[in-house]
Amino acid sequence: MKSALPLLIGWRFYRARQRSGFVSFISFASTAGIALGVAVLILVLSAMNGFESELEKRLLGVVPQGELLSAGQPISDWRQMVADASAINGITAAAPMVKIQGLIQKPGGFAGIQITGVDPTLEQKVSALGNYLSQQGWQSLEGDANHIVMGQALLKKLGLKIGDSVTLYLPPPKSQSAATDIGRARSHTLVISGSFSVGGELDYANAYMPLAYAQKLMGLGDAVNAVRIKVARVFEAPRLIRELGYQQQQMLYISDWTRTQGHLYQDIQMVRTIMYLVLALVIAVACFNIVSTLVMAVRDKAAEIAILMTMGFSRKAMMAVFMVQGALNGVVGCAIGTVVGVLLARNLSAITAFIEKLTGHQFLSADVYFIDFLPSRLELSDVILVLLMALIMSLLATLYPAYRASRIAPARALAAR
Repeated sequence: MKSALPLLIGWRFYRARQRSGFVSFISFASTAGIALGVAVLILVLSAMNGFESELEKRLLGVVPQGELLSAGQPISDWRQMVADASAINGITAAAPMVKIQGLIQKPGGFAGIQITGVDPTLEQKVSALGNYLSQQGWQSLEGDANHIVMGQALLKKLGLKIGDSVTLYLPPPKSQSAATDIGRARSHTLVISGSFSVGGELDYANAYMPLAYAQKLMGLGDAVNAVRIKVARVFEAPRLIRELGYQQQQMLYISDWTRTQGHLYQDIQMVRTIMYLVLALVIAVACFNIVSTLVMAVRDKAAEIAILMTMGFSRKAMMAVFMVQGALNGVVGCAIGTVVGVLLARNLSAITAFIEKLTGHQFLSADVYFIDFLPSRLELSDVILVLLMALIMSLLATLYPAYRASRIAPARALAAR
């Protein structure tokens, strides 16, 4: 019972303080500040986790995690390269590709486009593209027909629909001299056989066609100009693609997602770090209010402190009383902030979608960002980290006022009373 007495007295002082005017206001401000900081920090960390998750599952599910690109000569032994990739621990699959840069004719001009020739049977092992295509559209990539599958956003932008024909313009063969290159671009008629919607910028500049037809367009025969790999852990892609590339007998360009999309991951980490520091400072400022509150509480309770100490209360026990009194602000603020932050984080996408519908303004534009919605993924470790940080800060804020309370001289305090 004796060990619980500081807790009981600290709780009584806390309840009495909540009914004492200006001190009550400062106490409320500190609790609200901690709650706000905790809630927003949980929300921001969940949003950053969501962006990372979408980057890995959505963007890196369609964009190659690693590539070996021809450095002049086509890759004729791509089957052996696929076999070599499968033998490396960490690489889960590999598939051939034909990459084509061209222009799609549209009313009033042209639109640049990146076309990838794929074999659906092999592509489904390295890509999640099939998840964003209809079954009919996916099957249209088989064989060697002049089919093309384009992003829904690009179709809408060009005013096209499935079943329409488009004209693709390709650069002249490299064998032609510079003098004959002018005005000799090759044109090909393609039929739009399907559309996909990955979300974000991928829908605006990417298209797919059957591998056999792409090989025919580029005059490659049975060769390809790129081999794509998929890895078990995306952050190991640079090492694994180099290991595979060094095993090959011909000159190849080595590329991985950190070169093409790495800036997105770095931006996410930078925003996470900056927001974490800013919101940690918000919580720290809120904890300074605890110091102010306790300093005034110590001054108001000087007589009660003196009486308790003359009755045998130790200085350590008196420190514990005011540490409990101040820490309760942190506990209450953390509890409120955690509940609010978790609720907001779990419903962030729905909330932002409602706000976008209400205001008519889209927060993330698909032609600028790699996704067109605000994702969220709540991690228990983030919640625990934020809670521990806020609780430790609020506890540290109680040390100085509690120490001042423990150093009050009972005789002087009672005489002043």
